[in-house]
Amino acid sequence: MSGDGTVGKALDVLDLVAGFGHPARFSDLLAHSPYPKATLYRLLQTLVTQRMLAFNPDRSTYTLGLRLVRLAHAAWDQSALAPIARPHLDVLSAEVGETVHLAQMDHAQVLYVDKRNARDPIPMYSQAGKVGPAYCTGVGKAMLAYLPEANLPGILSQQSWHAFTAKTITSATAMMQELTLIRARGFAFDDEEHEPGIICVAVPILSTGGAVLGALSVTSTTARTNLGKLAELAPRITQIARTIGQETTNWRFPEETAHPNRERA
Repeated sequence: MSGDGTVGKALDVLDLVAGFGHPARFSDLLAHSPYPKATLYRLLQTLVTQRMLAFNPDRSTYTLGLRLVRLAHAAWDQSALAPIARPHLDVLSAEVGETVHLAQMDHAQVLYVDKRNARDPIPMYSQAGKVGPAYCTGVGKAMLAYLPEANLPGILSQQSWHAFTAKTITSATAMMQELTLIRARGFAFDDEEHEPGIICVAVPILSTGGAVLGALSVTSTTARTNLGKLAELAPRITQIARTIGQETTNWRFPEETAHPNRERA
């Protein structure tokens, strides 16, 4: 439950509606809402009035509204790495022929913002727009490894440490050791830690100032490759990640980019 007053409660309700993945009735929302019936109804009505939600009177259902869609598109263009990274993902995908993921950190979780399927696609959890755990995915660990050290305890305290497979790291202590290894070699692995048979190599995308912007990975299966072969791709993935980081910095954080005239002043 949000502690940010009315705005926080409204955002909780938007998350609730979005979480259903299909039009939801008031009774369904009430069953999963932390708010009393009257409060939930008032929040829903306000969100409908503001066009953040849409209400179908014939079916008595709520869905995400067009205003929210418009804002989402604006956020995608202005905040997500996807528009800048898109051509680079296309190049990497064509070169390796395996699944390519682009992700960003959403609080303590991973948000997949873009994806390229392998030439021979394989079923897996990740899809653009989905949120996944940080502690047992390659992109998540790659980002965690390069976060400011002061931020790590808070982020790690928010991980569920659920054992998805027998190889999942299930404690903050073990994860700290893993992150040290990742920083030493410059890339992370997912060694069947989130899904059986799914492996990947991932690198962070950093701004020119060293801030974590996201992560890039190449994912395959144990049936057709191994971690050693994926590790051979790390230099190329790192090269592309650096290009994305530089282009993103120039666009979003121009003050981080050296300005020759300013330096001479």
